[in-house]
Amino acid sequence: MLDAPQPTSTEPCLDPFALAKALSGKHFIGGKLVPALSGATFAVVNPATGEEVARAAEGDARDVDAAVKNAAEAQKAWAKVPARKRGALVYQAAGLIRTHVEELSRLVALETGKALRTESRVEANNVADIFEFFGGLGGELKGESVPFGPEVLNITVREPLGVVGAIIPWNIPMMLMALKAAPALVAGNAIVVKSAEEAPLAVLRIVELMNRVLPPGLFNIVSGQGPSCGAPLVEHPLVKKVTFTGSVETGKIISKAAAEKLIPVTLELGGKSPMIVFADCDFEKTVAGALTSMRFTRQGQSCTAASRIFVERPIFDKFVAEMGKRVDAMVMGDPLDEKTDIGTIISPGQFSKVKAFIEEGKATAGATGRACSAMPADAALKKGLFIQPHIFTGLTKDSRLVREEIFGPVTVVFPFDDADAVLAEANDSEYGLAATVWTSNLKTALRFAHELEAGLVQVNQNLVVQPNLSYGGVKASGLGKEASLESMLEHFTHKKTIMVNMA
Repeated sequence: MLDAPQPTSTEPCLDPFALAKALSGKHFIGGKLVPALSGATFAVVNPATGEEVARAAEGDARDVDAAVKNAAEAQKAWAKVPARKRGALVYQAAGLIRTHVEELSRLVALETGKALRTESRVEANNVADIFEFFGGLGGELKGESVPFGPEVLNITVREPLGVVGAIIPWNIPMMLMALKAAPALVAGNAIVVKSAEEAPLAVLRIVELMNRVLPPGLFNIVSGQGPSCGAPLVEHPLVKKVTFTGSVETGKIISKAAAEKLIPVTLELGGKSPMIVFADCDFEKTVAGALTSMRFTRQGQSCTAASRIFVERPIFDKFVAEMGKRVDAMVMGDPLDEKTDIGTIISPGQFSKVKAFIEEGKATAGATGRACSAMPADAALKKGLFIQPHIFTGLTKDSRLVREEIFGPVTVVFPFDDADAVLAEANDSEYGLAATVWTSNLKTALRFAHELEAGLVQVNQNLVVQPNLSYGGVKASGLGKEASLESMLEHFTHKKTIMVNMA
């Protein structure tokens, strides 16, 4: 659909620095890369070196208004396109994303500090999977025939909501955008995304690529600060649905603003996920699972990170020692280096927050904080936001490291003796996003799977979000579900009842 010349190539660009510059200072609105109406920009910084790699357009209410109005106009025609054809176009766009996986992997590694091999490439492939999955679900946007009476035909149909506003975070920006945009588009909506200030580039590139297939104006993205760009998106009268991933505090603000308009919201607001390890577990598999569960390769910057690990006492000491040994073997370094396992924290603010938690834990009487892995030796990375993973033991249950979401490479490990007691401790949290149980006892596994207060419970594994698996939390972890057919039907359409009297 992009007929006008663009500053970026249709071919994959494997130089992330060049691509970052080509995307500098732009939103994507109405089928075009455009600057902010004010002309303002802000820096996009490589967290591994502290160097500015691009500028992002600093949007405000005027940019949001332009994006939403373009989306609203495009949505009128899009809603009339047969659902399977909408899905086919989204699927076609997913194929284009797949040819750009390596390019997107390098670009998101540059702006977020996530290691290319262990994290960024995985995320980029997941994005293509998500758009392909939802692209195939167009035919499932169907209603029902409801018995009423012999002379009345009573049916329901699924209709799109209109313009969807999506606000995404920086930790897995491409994947979280896809989880919102793919079902919204297939369901017949238009969408305006507000990117995270720290990571606006890879998501901008995805929107640009998809606009080579989709009708112009349907898929738009703006960048800017929360109060001046995100808030106007939520409050815009033409936005009929908001979907947000981020902090509990911001989620509450968005929920209140949406309530003023009486529009629906989907909120994914983080977690403090427990990992419960029984002595009868497959020890080798479980220790490896602890590294995956804590998302150490993402520097612990994950809502589902196993930041509370409970280990049955007979294997506690052995488990902690082996876990530390394996994290020590992980390589911290340049995110764009194939040898790197662990990259950087995203921003100076997040870096300071995580460091403060670590120092507080170390200063706690009776606590031990083991620093793992080794800081990079490369002088070029001396200004990078690298933090060694920390494994804490000996903390009390009321410690802030146990109660609050750190969003960094910090986990707390406790021994336990009693199954009932550890279940109560695991549930003693304001969050309820995810949990894992590691045991060879099926009865124990099923009991804990049912009684843990979490939206997603996995036994003997901790996979990241997968297409076709319903994902979302309970308690302060949010409202609504993502990643599944259910999310498309329940969160991006409304059900209309139609009655025809044939008498």
